Amino acid sequence: MPRDDPPQDLQADLLRRGLMARSVRFEPLQGGRTNKVWKLVGPGPDRVLKLYQRTRPNPLFGNDPELEALCLNALAPTGLSPKFRASGDIPNAVWVLYEHAAGTPWTSDTASVAGLLAKLHTLRPPIALPKGCNGSADLDATTQRILSLCHSSERARLLDLKPSGNVRATAATCLIHGDPVAGNILVNGASLVLIDWQCPAIGDPTEDLALFLSPAMMQVYRGAPLSPDETCAFLAAYPHQQTTERYAALKPWFAWRMAAYCLWRAENGSQEYAQGLALECANLGTD
Repeated sequence: MPRDDPPQDLQADLLRRGLMARSVRFEPLQGGRTNKVWKLVGPGPDRVLKLYQRTRPNPLFGNDPELEALCLNALAPTGLSPKFRASGDIPNAVWVLYEHAAGTPWTSDTASVAGLLAKLHTLRPPIALPKGCNGSADLDATTQRILSLCHSSERARLLDLKPSGNVRATAATCLIHGDPVAGNILVNGASLVLIDWQCPAIGDPTEDLALFLSPAMMQVYRGAPLSPDETCAFLAAYPHQQTTERYAALKPWFAWRMAAYCLWRAENGSQEYAQGLALECANLGTD
């Protein structure tokens, strides 16, 4: 067996449950930065197998296989997510299996993503989800928690960059993806699908807007931040003006939190986030 195939006990579990054929071929997928993911190619439709890794907790993005399975199942009729097939566990690990969504990671046309997120934000699936970050006080608390995990001299500089003012929590919460970065949006013609549902929430829709528009996340997943025109096109296409106005008020708080997250990632060996830190600091008015 090739070294990067799924563990033998996981393969045995899938075979025993009739979820794959013995002749299936495993193709590692490189998009995931936290879990191990394979495309299963063989008889029948292609499927994706995700094996959740037990790593150190991420202070911003959760990694909950149960939430992913629940969301994939609940959103099946909407076309916004891949179709859920099964989930299970092996010793010390949990897995989820879903149909492979055709397409390539998003790179252009921000208006199409605005439409995708707007459609998502009209939904409230009948499943229990955690509450998302809501308002500047929550963003402050989250950022302070992330910075408490950092130890370089940059930590003090970021503490000094804390935004001023207060933006209250909104009662207009909805289903949010929680990680709608470019790498988690697949484009197939005019169709867009969101993948990696391991940190959904009921929260402020500006959270999804901010994560998609984040210069750091665009740099990491697309290779370049959005241009001013691309950002304007996204905000113009998102159909709820109150939400885009709220995003504008919260933008410095989101940038501050993302700068802290980039510092934490860079300190823990992910050097591609160092450039993201500089981009978010520039978004705060300094480099």
